[in-house]
Amino acid sequence: MDAAHTDRDGVHVSVIIPARNEEAALASCLRSLIAQAGIAFEIIVVDDHSTDRTREIAASFPRVQVIEAPPLLSGWAGKNNAVAAGAREARGRWLLFTDADTVHLPGSLARAVAEASRHGASLLSYSPQQIVESFCEKAVMPVIFADLAATYSPLRVSDPKSPIAAANGQYILITREAYDAVGGHAAIAGEILEDVALARTVKRSGRKIFFRYGADAVCTRMYRSFSQLREGWTKNLALLFSHPRRLAALRTFEFVLILSSSAISIDGLLHRHWLSSSLTAVLAAVLYAKFLARIREARFRSDANVLALLGLPLFSYGLLRSKHLHEQGAVSWKGRTYSNFSSQSAASYRRPSETSERRSLAIDN
Repeated sequence: MDAAHTDRDGVHVSVIIPARNEEAALASCLRSLIAQAGIAFEIIVVDDHSTDRTREIAASFPRVQVIEAPPLLSGWAGKNNAVAAGAREARGRWLLFTDADTVHLPGSLARAVAEASRHGASLLSYSPQQIVESFCEKAVMPVIFADLAATYSPLRVSDPKSPIAAANGQYILITREAYDAVGGHAAIAGEILEDVALARTVKRSGRKIFFRYGADAVCTRMYRSFSQLREGWTKNLALLFSHPRRLAALRTFEFVLILSSSAISIDGLLHRHWLSSSLTAVLAAVLYAKFLARIREARFRSDANVLALLGLPLFSYGLLRSKHLHEQGAVSWKGRTYSNFSSQSAASYRRPSETSERRSLAIDN
């Protein structure tokens, strides 16, 4: 029997893909999902009022259900509105929320359900392998993901005793029971950082979440231009990190210290100041080794790790820009500006328990 064509009670997983102007990536995503085997599933694409060929591409796949996102109401973020619409149509005992720019490895859907069941998790999330092609992607993405790996340690996220919760919205697998019990995306309607908000809601309900790096399951290229990269991280950075200005200052200082110590060492060598050159060379080597050790936690290719040093000032710029626009209530994404509740969303990440969360996590910043 075709895995995607079963009776209503036989659908094990409903794959829900919100798609707004995703003509560049959607076909590859759907091909990778349709090829999944070993489990009964359905695929629902929610066209979020696209102005390109997104709907046409989705409809060209006969095994894919395409629905239209309802009009965006006040107080709702666009993605939350779209995935909530998909969840209302879903028939599966599990819901997989995944993005249109993801590509899923063969057999990964069945393995993910089995892994979640094995860990007794109501929510499983993978951080996909990040594909980077342009200079800016290679420079800044490893820096961001290295600090994310430190801030949202998968071990602590997956630990029921830890208050830290996180998920990656590119791959969130959750039981229908848990989703409905916590109120689904309606409970976090205005949250711009909906993936982390959903994970926190699930964990606070006493249910277990499981989070890990998932290169064996899914990969993605998040941004295909500098403008997309800047807009996307502007939306998220001020919410992901508790003190973005402090972190920006620290990463800028790290960049200046590595470069200045290297420059002083080279200058001393050229002028035969052997002692000062040796001392600054050792300092530069230690600082750069420490930097690389942190960057390797992001699990990017080696060429990206080398370019990541140049990503430090870009990351600092992104942090400051994100903080400023959130304070101004002028965060934009895919043609929508979230001006009415950006400050409300940011405030939800400054809750009383945050101090104890930071105390329980050694953040390398």
